[in-house]
Amino acid sequence: MKATTSSATDIRPRSTVDRYLARQRRQRWLIAVTTVATLTTLLIDIATGPGPYPLSAVLHALVLPGEVPRILQVVVWDVRLPVALMAIVVGASLAIAGAEMQTLLNNPLADPFTLGISSAASFGAALAIVLGLGIVPLAGTLLVTGNAFALAMLASLMIWGLSRLRGVSIQTMVLMGIAIMFFFNALLGVLQYVASAQSLQQLVFWSLGSLSKASWTKVGLAMLALLVTLPVFARSHWRLTALRLGDVQAKAMGIDVGRLRLRMLLCCALLSATAVAFVGTIGFVGLVGPHIARLLVGEDQRVFLPMSALTGALILSLTSILSKTLVPGILLPVGILTALIGLPFFVSLILRSRRELWG
Repeated sequence: MKATTSSATDIRPRSTVDRYLARQRRQRWLIAVTTVATLTTLLIDIATGPGPYPLSAVLHALVLPGEVPRILQVVVWDVRLPVALMAIVVGASLAIAGAEMQTLLNNPLADPFTLGISSAASFGAALAIVLGLGIVPLAGTLLVTGNAFALAMLASLMIWGLSRLRGVSIQTMVLMGIAIMFFFNALLGVLQYVASAQSLQQLVFWSLGSLSKASWTKVGLAMLALLVTLPVFARSHWRLTALRLGDVQAKAMGIDVGRLRLRMLLCCALLSATAVAFVGTIGFVGLVGPHIARLLVGEDQRVFLPMSALTGALILSLTSILSKTLVPGILLPVGILTALIGLPFFVSLILRSRRELWG
């Protein structure tokens, strides 16, 4: 009888450990597959365009640029590679910002756009395009980008300022974000009404979201914002994971929830403001990407964060390819495609997996 009991006791821990190790192997495998898929779409994005090139020629130009024709070198390195890299960096930035906003606010619909950051950035860009007003001194050629970044950060600071008031709940912060979105949309509508035909055309094109204005300078700045914030998120991975259990449980573990939420919200604001400032309004990437990552690898921030980044990068990279191939000869704004694709996909995701989204 003792032997039977001992045997059952020995089997149970091994079974639990085996399940844990199997889950870890599955998570690593999924991250590896998503990484390969993202790199593949990056190469396809570079190869597609008005003058398509075979993947072998693109690889040759990337690895040995001095051994390919000058025209191919210029097209790959100066025209297409910045656009393709911008899609990867912006997609990862928006997905990370959306993932952490959903974690911090415990709201599955939280992302940079539903909280008004995108609307604020659009209004900042409109000030530069319609009125020629600059908020950031000495912005020069980056006047539109500087205004968009400044207003996006202002919207984030408004939400943070509200969170410091006594008795303000997470739900109040989300509602405040929605109010900010409608406020800046109203101001944007006023500028659109008084804008000239040329300014209105520029504003509409910017607000639809486009990667066509990408440059190495903008890619470098967007990558810098990503590299600055990623270590901050990584160091707080266990605190963010514990926060999913609720504020009370997190505080019981010794976590300063208010300070954690402030620091992470500022990082999310930096990521989303930089992305929106460079490419315009691109919706649903920060909303859909984290949900896909959550369904694949769960809530553990050690794998949830990189999977969210990869998923967002993959979605926007695929969208960039579609924007050049869907209608031959026409480059569609990626913001239109992410909205057309993201909305029905997100609805179907909720209907099929509504029990697993937060379970």
